[in-house]
Amino acid sequence: MYASHEDIGYDLEDDPKAKKPLKPHPDVDGGWAWMVVLASFFVHILIMGSQMALGVLNVEWLEEFHQSRGLTAWVSSLSMGITLIVGPFIGLFINTCGCRQTAIIGGLVNSLGWVLSAYAANVQSLFITFGVAAGLGSGMVYLPAVVMVGRYFQKRRALAQGLSTTGTGFGTFLMTVLLKYLCAEYGWRNAMFIQGAVSLNLCVCGALMRPLSPGRVESCSGREEPSALPTHSTESVKSGGPLGVTEEQERRLGNEETVCDLQTQESQGQTRPRKNMCAFRVLKTVSQLTVRVQRGFRDWYSGYFGTASLFTNRTFVAFIFWALFAYSSFVIPFIHLPEIVSLYNLSDQNDVFPLTSIIAILHILGKVMLGAVADLPCISVWNVFLIANFTLVLSIFLLPLMHTYASLAVICALIGFSSGYFSLMPVVTEDLVGTEHLANAYGIIICANGISALLGPPFAGWIFDITQKYDFSFYVCGLLYMVGIVFLLIQPCIQRIEQSRRKYIEGAHA
Repeated sequence: MYASHEDIGYDLEDDPKAKKPLKPHPDVDGGWAWMVVLASFFVHILIMGSQMALGVLNVEWLEEFHQSRGLTAWVSSLSMGITLIVGPFIGLFINTCGCRQTAIIGGLVNSLGWVLSAYAANVQSLFITFGVAAGLGSGMVYLPAVVMVGRYFQKRRALAQGLSTTGTGFGTFLMTVLLKYLCAEYGWRNAMFIQGAVSLNLCVCGALMRPLSPGRVESCSGREEPSALPTHSTESVKSGGPLGVTEEQERRLGNEETVCDLQTQESQGQTRPRKNMCAFRVLKTVSQLTVRVQRGFRDWYSGYFGTASLFTNRTFVAFIFWALFAYSSFVIPFIHLPEIVSLYNLSDQNDVFPLTSIIAILHILGKVMLGAVADLPCISVWNVFLIANFTLVLSIFLLPLMHTYASLAVICALIGFSSGYFSLMPVVTEDLVGTEHLANAYGIIICANGISALLGPPFAGWIFDITQKYDFSFYVCGLLYMVGIVFLLIQPCIQRIEQSRRKYIEGAHA
């Protein structure tokens, strides 16, 4: 994943030539790895679960501010969208500070966003406090939670990602009940204040994301020990030559010479004032921080804008196109279902067992089962992924035709189970681009999902304001979603045809 120097266990002063093969870490695929899965599970409960339960607050905001449904829906969609859109940029923080520090800071920002939203005077204020602030904090915790699970698991990565992301389903169920209770007992403002306090637990989850620090061992024979993590930097992978390492060595040597000069002066003059010691320590810290920031930015920049661009992979570009339309079809029901059931006069039945809770429960089951099936040696991950997508888009088309609680419950169950394919997205992305490009590629994919989440709910609200129905929004989103699936499906076929044509031309010339 993101090649943070903190997380792969290299000191800032290490010479790249001195890096040796690493023994497999005892926590990979076991040990502390399951604590990381637990931390990621609670991150999904507190972030993705609470975002999927925002339909409860959306109703309260409509009654409080008396704005259009399209405008009010922007609050929820901004929070969801920014959480995912900032993914590529959070990679810079991860490369510089590591996953643990990034997640802890994100937890504080998210909590502050919830608390400030309790004092919002209008919908526009919620755009800033909840949409931007809370969304940014969520993104700073969410991406490290996904990245760390990928670092701690090699053999059972799909199952581990599936188990950790089931927190979205549990969180949706729990947060829907919690927010309903808090709004009924204390009002929506106090409910958001309390939720801000609950969100401070994200800092605890971040603290559990302990970086892997395997010890170095020298290779005693011609065969190297298998390393748990790559022993080269992202820069060396991207550059394809020693140039990046040479430049890095020159910068590090310059910094080390400055530090060594200060150490020599310190040893020669023991009687100098203590302020020289403080100056030395400050300069050493600043020097190390400068090296870390430069290295992190260089790795991040080369990953997205370097010569090994991911956008030259046409199948990956098709995958991005699919992601732009996929997530809105999953988000729109969560935001607008509470109002849809009230329009159908089904509120009493929905209060007994909310439809969003049905989606959440089946979402949990779908992630675990689809992850377990995809890990079977005789099953293609791509086939499971595509079948789940076709089932979800079919459910989106059928949802507007259902007007009873029982029929809506069946469709919501299908939506929940088929949306379990989210746990397969890191695995599918890795199949497309390879392990060394996985983090950058996954950041782009969730950014595309974020754009989809950002625009989907306001679009549905805007369609309702015009037609007084949500039906057309489901049809349009479902159609765009289907186009994305078909484009993703035919792109490999186009590449095979082009490869066959190229081989035929080369054979004819030969």
